[in-house]
Amino acid sequence: MTETLRFALRGLAANKLRSALTTLGILIGVAAVIVLIAVGNGASVAVANSISALGTNVLTVSAQGGSRSGGKPLTLADTRALVDPLGAPDVAAATPVVSANNVSVTQADTNAAIRQFVGAEPAYLAATNGTLAQGVSFADADVAEARKVVVLGATTASTLFGAGTAVGKPVLVNNLPFTVVGVLAAKGGSGPGDPDDVAVAPLSTVQNMLTGYGGLSQILVTARAADVMAQAQAQVTAILDNRHGVTDPAKTDFRVSNPTQLLAARSAATETFTVLLAAVAAISLLVGGIGITNIMLVTVTERIREIGVRKALGAPSSAILGQFLTEATLLGLLGGGLGVAAGLAASGFTISGIKPVVSWPSVLLAFGVAAVIGLFFGSYPAHRAARMRPIEALRHD
Repeated sequence: MTETLRFALRGLAANKLRSALTTLGILIGVAAVIVLIAVGNGASVAVANSISALGTNVLTVSAQGGSRSGGKPLTLADTRALVDPLGAPDVAAATPVVSANNVSVTQADTNAAIRQFVGAEPAYLAATNGTLAQGVSFADADVAEARKVVVLGATTASTLFGAGTAVGKPVLVNNLPFTVVGVLAAKGGSGPGDPDDVAVAPLSTVQNMLTGYGGLSQILVTARAADVMAQAQAQVTAILDNRHGVTDPAKTDFRVSNPTQLLAARSAATETFTVLLAAVAAISLLVGGIGITNIMLVTVTERIREIGVRKALGAPSSAILGQFLTEATLLGLLGGGLGVAAGLAASGFTISGIKPVVSWPSVLLAFGVAAVIGLFFGSYPAHRAARMRPIEALRHD
């Protein structure tokens, strides 16, 4: 084995550039598998965190269709009706929500476009698992008097104030004066779906100054516990069907989203996405394997006389076979090892707003496949070399 390994290393070193380019093909394939699976896992984690941030026992009722299609908007009266101990015994609370679009917040010379500017009641923070890092939340009195106060998300506060204190500072919301009363603790996340890029103000204030007194964007319904979500969803649907006069479920003007169902659906979608990414990356490995076959065939052709001399001196076919198989396997192992290093390094960066999550089984699988590819795709050239007759090989120019 030592002699076989020595001959294989000598053969690879004789054509350094060719060996390096062949190794590069395997390297790219292995790195692509690791990075793309990590991105898929990161997307799954981001989706799960985003959904879990709303609370595991919170249903989201959203308007659907609206008045243009003959539907009724969600109203404050709908919100109050859902907190009915007789009609909805599994509902603990309901919070009305309006969302303003294209909102910019300015502080001094710094301007931030807010992903989500929300108008709600004080219970909104509890319903969405929001906790305060600084200051206080607005109160029922602020809603009743439509006071211009706002609670900023961690990302928004950092953008506007940097490391400084935001509480008590004035800001302009679409050029309207507000006062920051609190800053939310970071939930974690980045990119276009950053849950910390948010601002929350009293419902009446947002309706007065930004959205108008139309229908609600959402109603957040908190169930008594996570294990009664299905019952609470059925009760909410029944109450709103009755209030909106819905007789045909296909023509409903609202949608009730259950986070557990949404999480399961999104997880299935991202798992499929990850499998597709891995399949695309696996093609790179296949191409790298074909490259090994091509290079090893060239190597065998170039070294026909060497093979003939070794066989004439008594080398068995197994020794020739072992030498070329070892060379091909070394190319796969070297490319696999470098690909693992490159893949882990690339997974340390945020890609398109997603933080990759490395799957160690995929790392081991990619490395193992690289080694097997070297062995498999090198077997044909190796067998071809082993089957050569010494006299024909010695006659080769």
